[in-house]
Amino acid sequence: MEHLKSHLKGKVVILGIGNSLRSDDAVGSLLACRLKDRVPFLVFDAATTPENYLGKIIKEKPDTVVIIDAVDFGGSPGEFRELEEADLKTVNLFSTHNASLSLTINYLQSHLKLDIIILMIQPKTIVFGDTISREVSESLSRLEDWFHAQGKSTG
Repeated sequence: MEHLKSHLKGKVVILGIGNSLRSDDAVGSLLACRLKDRVPFLVFDAATTPENYLGKIIKEKPDTVVIIDAVDFGGSPGEFRELEEADLKTVNLFSTHNASLSLTINYLQSHLKLDIIILMIQPKTIVFGDTISREVSESLSRLEDWFHAQGKSTG
């Protein structure tokens, strides 16, 4: 998380992505909801439609966009990793939002000079349901605490 920490300078937008009806897939949206108005960053809960927030993000002209999403990268449930947008071409990932995520990143890159970091959280399950797994819930709480601490040190 040191790499992400180094990018939380200037104007930062956090974009949470997730489907609240698919268990652990909701984690990006849940984290965005927990952070909104509680950290010195602009936070959007995009749910399953990050493309709907592109105009708002571009209007803000951020230095960094942090996209938070459940992504199956083959890790342990609840594990999280950072990925820069340049690395997306060399990594095989499964996100339920792949098309939207690619569209979002490409659109932002074509309109702004900024850093994009994807904070990926490994889901345990993305079956229909509104309950997240214990492992992802624990990571959600750890990430919430981490972002609050970063907000205090940058704010």
